[in-house]
This record gives sequence, structure tokens and C-alpha cells, in this order.
Amino acid sequence: MKEHTASTYYFDYDHPIIQRLVSEFGHAELSDLEKAKQLYLKVRDGWRYNPYDISFNKEFLKSSNIAQKNHGHCIDKSILYISGLRALGIPAKLHLAKVKNHIAVERLTEKFGTNELTPHGMVDVFLNGKWVKATPAFNQELCRLTGVEPLEFDGTEDSIFQEFSNDGKEFMEYLEDYGSFDDVPIEFIQQNMKENYPKLENLLNEAGKLEF
Repeated sequence: MKEHTASTYYFDYDHPIIQRLVSEFGHAELSDLEKAKQLYLKVRDGWRYNPYDISFNKEFLKSSNIAQKNHGHCIDKSILYISGLRALGIPAKLHLAKVKNHIAVERLTEKFGTNELTPHGMVDVFLNGKWVKATPAFNQELCRLTGVEPLEFDGTEDSIFQEFSNDGKEFMEYLEDYGSFDDVPIEFIQQNMKENYPKLENLLNEAGKLEF
């Protein structure tokens, strides 16, 4: 379990900005469950979901750099949440999957040629003797715009993307599970995106970021 609380290049929670992020949750009177729930909401709503800010540059995927932005995609926000959890001594690891988004992805479909999003990032959190999934990707404002309820996380059950929107339309569909990782598998992420998005090379700028 020690590897799931360790600081790494990406989960660099010793950085002052991550320490400040979790400082309000370090009180002894808060249980790990309450810390995980409150930090989840902070990451979910404190950083706007932005699927267009994607980079293959390792530096951009460090939690201390993600924390300095006001937005991020699902892997960004998962990295930030994991780093915060580990800073609080709560075991956490990155979980990756492939999903299909049925709502409001015209721009992504135009650029990537598909409405399949991969790899999608979420978080495995160890609480009360078991691993549970948390998905802090979609902030409340985005959920209101797309007509779905914001994902809650109670720390006892898996919190994964909503299958349907409020009006009963298909929303998110899980297609493939890539499993969990103790650290950010940058090579796997890069290869996975290149295999699934043939247009990708044409969208990368010199800094390794996608240009839309």
C-alpha cells in the first residue's frame, strides 16, 4: 500500500502549492472518508473541465503545474485529486478507460474523427478497507449546461460517469477498461492516443500540446 501514498514526479505533493491545496483538510477531527469527499468536491468544481487542453509534455502533467491552472481534462483532474489524497495519507491510484460521449462533442468529433474519448482518467481511492472509484472530471457548471446531474462521491460506492442525461438520453458509455496504475503511465497514454486518433500528429505543436 506504500506505493499508493508515495510522492512521485507526477504526484509531487511535497510541492508547496499542493500542500496549500490540502491544508484545509488536514485537521485530525476529519476522517479519511470526509477528507476524500471534501477534496473531491474541491477538485471537481475548482478546476473547469476542458477536454481541449491536452499535452504529451511530462512537465504539464505534474500535479503542481495542474494546480496552477483553472481548468484541466479528466487525467489532469485525476492526477490533482490523487496527489491531494496521497498528501493526506490516503492511498490512491490512476484508473484509465475508454468511453463514448453521446452529448455535446461535435468539436472533438470534428478534430479526432470520433466521439470516443481515450484514455479517460478517474481515480481509485482506498477507504474503509476497499477500493472505490471517483470521477472528478465534470464540474457543476458543465453538468448544468449538458443536462446531467453532477457526479457525487460518498466514499463508499463507485462514482463513475452518468449513463443517461436528465431527459433520458444516452450520455456516457464505458467501452474498455485499461485498469489502474500506481503512477502516470505516460508512454501508455501517448501510444493509446496515437493508436485511437490518427489525426493526432497533425494537431501537436512544438511544445507537445494539442492545437484546436
